[in-house]
Amino acid sequence: MAETHAAPTDDSSSQNCSTKSPLPQPLPRPRQVQYPYTHIDPTASSLGRHIARRLVEIDGYARARGAGACVVTFTVGGLSVINAIAGAYSENLPVICIVGGPNSNDYGTNRILHHTIGLPDFSQELRCFQQVTCCQVVIQDLDSAHELVDKAISTALRESKPVYISVSCNLAGLPHPTFSREPVPYAISPRLSNCQSLEAAVETAADFLNKAVKPVLVGGPKLRVSKAEKTFLEVADAAGYPVSVMPSAKGLFPEIHSHFIGTYWGAVSSPFCLEIVESADAYLLAGPVFNDYSSVGYSLLLKKEKAIIVEPERVSIGSGPAFGCVLMKDFLSALSKKLKQNTTAHDNFKRIYVPPGVPVKGAPGELLRVNVLFSHIQKMLSTETAIISETGDSWFNCQKLQLPDGCGYEFQMQYGSIGWSVGALLGYAQAMPERRLIACIGDGSFQVTAQDVSTMIGQGQKSIIFLINNGGYTIEVEIHDGPYNIIKNWDYTAVVDAFHNKQGNCWTTKVKTAEELVKAIASAQGEKKDCLCFIECIVHRDDTSKELLEWGSRVSAANSRPPNPQ
Repeated sequence: MAETHAAPTDDSSSQNCSTKSPLPQPLPRPRQVQYPYTHIDPTASSLGRHIARRLVEIDGYARARGAGACVVTFTVGGLSVINAIAGAYSENLPVICIVGGPNSNDYGTNRILHHTIGLPDFSQELRCFQQVTCCQVVIQDLDSAHELVDKAISTALRESKPVYISVSCNLAGLPHPTFSREPVPYAISPRLSNCQSLEAAVETAADFLNKAVKPVLVGGPKLRVSKAEKTFLEVADAAGYPVSVMPSAKGLFPEIHSHFIGTYWGAVSSPFCLEIVESADAYLLAGPVFNDYSSVGYSLLLKKEKAIIVEPERVSIGSGPAFGCVLMKDFLSALSKKLKQNTTAHDNFKRIYVPPGVPVKGAPGELLRVNVLFSHIQKMLSTETAIISETGDSWFNCQKLQLPDGCGYEFQMQYGSIGWSVGALLGYAQAMPERRLIACIGDGSFQVTAQDVSTMIGQGQKSIIFLINNGGYTIEVEIHDGPYNIIKNWDYTAVVDAFHNKQGNCWTTKVKTAEELVKAIASAQGEKKDCLCFIECIVHRDDTSKELLEWGSRVSAANSRPPNPQ
């Protein structure tokens, strides 16, 4: 969509107070067309039907590769959903956001509409979405609608980012000849590597790694958007190096692999993983993201001169050359054929590794401990399950879960919007009904988006929700404590029972001890397996993982750094 703005129609529009910037001018009013297509069947040839068919077409894509869609009303709906769209942008997820826009006759009229902030400017929502989407189209007439819809959806799939489509509310049901046939399947041109750059990058990287004594591999979250999980596995199989993943890449590499050593997360890494990675003399980092959270307050001890950093379309080697126009999956596939096997670092790991212990068994009736809770969740995992981890201490406890082959894992680390997991659970379960989803959600986060549970019940979903009730925002307590981190307690099971209202299949229970937890899990996996199961776990306010204590202190220190001297 070409962005155009109308010039003021009279001098009065520019005679505002000189201390204020002039208001943005409304988008131009489209030309009025006498509608000649009334003879066309609107049930088969309308814009709305075309969009619906396009979205049905990408459903298979969504299940396999993570695309999705949402439909909201103008401004109030758009600005409500924009937080989720920003999260999808940060995680490189293609989401098609469709907005029911103003009547096409209202553009350029200087009218004020409901659901706006009271200004005759319909571009406010569009300008907001320009910051968090890779393509925006505003459809005000049907002649260009077919092209604009297909442009936006294909861009979302190609760029793996959200897009914005605004459709005037009076157009969706009208017939038009451009929609008279079924949509032609998309043929999205694949991205290609520059062959010479690829060859040079592979040769340089192979020489760099083959000279190293104890190299390691680290997988990052951009493996997913680069569709390079399989080729990263090829490198691991060929090289014999130990393999770790960054926290936001958990689930992108099989944890049953013989050379997998856990999560590399600085001071809160899996046991003995930090020592192997940071003592290596060369590391290949595929698709990493280094922010203050993933770097534990910028405290990682990685050195640039030892690193090969593989980005989705670029490879940087040590302090030396960088190669552009090189796709990650092409680079990793070619590199796997050039590496000499070297198990030195993995042999070192096996020598120093000590298996983690099991939580101490509490006395009968003792208050449930978080580490006991997650030891039981570990036993629930299989190839037919997936874990959804909410922002908070669940980040750290879920990282310690060992995923069986095929077990899914999702969490939002880059954007970190509390309450994300409730909506994510709803969407994931709807897309993957064959899986039993297990969500670990804190009470503070749940209060933000609890109403989505009502939709889960209405859709007949069968997920298991562990609501961890410790009376506050525990992760924030460890970063910056204060009375604002204590929240009003809810009767959470009663809230979900109210959503249920004896309509649909839903089962709730409240547990305070390990014995009650065992019984609840047995019920959820037994006679209640066809229900949405909500298990509220009462734990002590200060019961946290040791990793959160360490991580919180380091992130707090990074946040409180004084200004640099001027």
